[in-house]
Amino acid sequence: MAVTLVTSCASSSRFHFRSFSSSPSSLSSCFVRFQLLSRLRVSFAITPLYCSSKATAHTIAHATLGLTQANSVDHPKISFSGKEIDVTEWKGDILAVGVTEKDMAKDANSKFENPILKKLDAHLGGLLADVSAEEDFSGKPGQSTVLRLPGLGSKRVGLIGLGKSASTPSAFQSLGEAVAAAAKASQASSVAVVLASSESFSDESKLSSASDIASGTVLGLFEDSRYKSESKKPSLKSVVFIGFGTGPELENKLKYAEHVSYGVIFTKELVNSPANVLSPAVLAEEASNLASMYSNVMTANILKEEQCKELKMGSYLAVAAASANPPHFIHLIYKPSSGPVKTKLALVGKGLTFDSGGYNIKIGPELIIELMKIDVGGSAAVLGAAKAIGEIKPPGVEVHFIVAACENMISGTGMRPGDVITASNGKTIEVSLHRFHMNSASKGSSFPLLVLQVNDTDSEGRLTLADALVYACNQGVDKIVDIATLTGEIIVALGPSMAGMYTASDELAKEVIAASQRSGEKLWRMPMEESYWEMMKSGVADMVNFGGRAGGSITAALFLKRFVSENVEWLHIDMAGRVWNEKKKAATGFGVATLVEWVQNNSS
Repeated sequence: MAVTLVTSCASSSRFHFRSFSSSPSSLSSCFVRFQLLSRLRVSFAITPLYCSSKATAHTIAHATLGLTQANSVDHPKISFSGKEIDVTEWKGDILAVGVTEKDMAKDANSKFENPILKKLDAHLGGLLADVSAEEDFSGKPGQSTVLRLPGLGSKRVGLIGLGKSASTPSAFQSLGEAVAAAAKASQASSVAVVLASSESFSDESKLSSASDIASGTVLGLFEDSRYKSESKKPSLKSVVFIGFGTGPELENKLKYAEHVSYGVIFTKELVNSPANVLSPAVLAEEASNLASMYSNVMTANILKEEQCKELKMGSYLAVAAASANPPHFIHLIYKPSSGPVKTKLALVGKGLTFDSGGYNIKIGPELIIELMKIDVGGSAAVLGAAKAIGEIKPPGVEVHFIVAACENMISGTGMRPGDVITASNGKTIEVSLHRFHMNSASKGSSFPLLVLQVNDTDSEGRLTLADALVYACNQGVDKIVDIATLTGEIIVALGPSMAGMYTASDELAKEVIAASQRSGEKLWRMPMEESYWEMMKSGVADMVNFGGRAGGSITAALFLKRFVSENVEWLHIDMAGRVWNEKKKAATGFGVATLVEWVQNNSS
């Protein structure tokens, strides 16, 4: 049948419609060991897919639902460079000065004590000190003021608060975001950045802080307007770093920051894209586009449903079975163009382009079904990292990017509560329904026993990851990091500002924590409490897919562990609380910077 899909040009993030031919495929019982149940499920699967032109029309309508097409967007490129000149001599639109609270200290005559601020204020006839006092600017984090004052080469002077001290990547990234905001507000095309206390920084710290500021600037300028009828193009063209050093080292740091930032933007665009545009097929097309773009170091292998059946990926296919959009298993491989490979890594991302919850449909405001496009966040982070690594081209390391892409929907072909499915390593999983029995009322109370049903077909992400992890191990990798919007329980445990991290390997934990500290993305190591596995035991299969809310993120990690070979180091990141910024109503791009930094640290 003719199917219309939405595809994308990776170089400019342009989605466009493209038609091709496809034959209908059967979404079967996913290798359930009970043959009678398998036959019953196949009979149901055949009917809606082959019954008539009505089914065909439904498939086409689903693929083009809403006739939505993303606008073409070319992300502006900013020229970053370093100069060693007097701040008063730089000519441009905004001179942005990062200041700590200590830098804002004044003497008995209300004059700045900081040398750079003192010099600027002298050229401005004392107006900088006066205006900062009137504006009650003290250098606190989040504070910024931009002044148009005569007397300098720059048209405007901006003071941006760094807090008590500036020592973390996130502080400098925030400075970059403030620079971007100031540039957008004044339609500036050129900005210079200087730190009031740059003399207190080591050469390495200056390079790192410049990289973080550049990253914050690129990301601060980004606005995803692809689905809006009107959009504004930022005017910022160049950013000059004064007092951060010059030469190849700085250039390399700034170039690295750019590559990672555009990988983050790619991830944000994937997560922001609605499910009627970003289907599993389109996600696979995006991955293929990356391989085409970096063809000298990257190849793509996209497995269709029949190929996944041959690999006995029953766990993954069970989740995909209800959707009119077929599953696509994505495997990108990065290999350096020259030199030996010393380490093989795998990055595995959960790739649900939409999660309805299945038969245990997400009901109620706390389950935010309308936002379930964000369940693609793990795979988006993996593909964003692939884009950055394709640009950076780290030597001595081979990287496998793996995504089991599908939708979790509802239909007569879908998995049901109580079904038993079989993963590609032969382990059987009962799609369980868990109930909590709670009776907190006093003895003799008239209040009834409270029974809470907990979703089961809605614990689908781990089922897709199970087969993806088995596949990753079969590639002969040394280490695996998987990343997923896996559980709501991790949000309860850690809140919205950090992700949970699970591993039995102390060495791998140190590696990933070091990468996250450099990237500014917060991770917290959680316990792998093996005694909790009791909650995951089944009466009819090897395990259940959900053991209850109590320790739910821990038991999810224990579940995934069962699909990783003992000779492979493995780490799991549960990023459910970090994928979305509710205030901005947009994706965060979380995970890309840490994953790229980890790969870079493993390269030779």
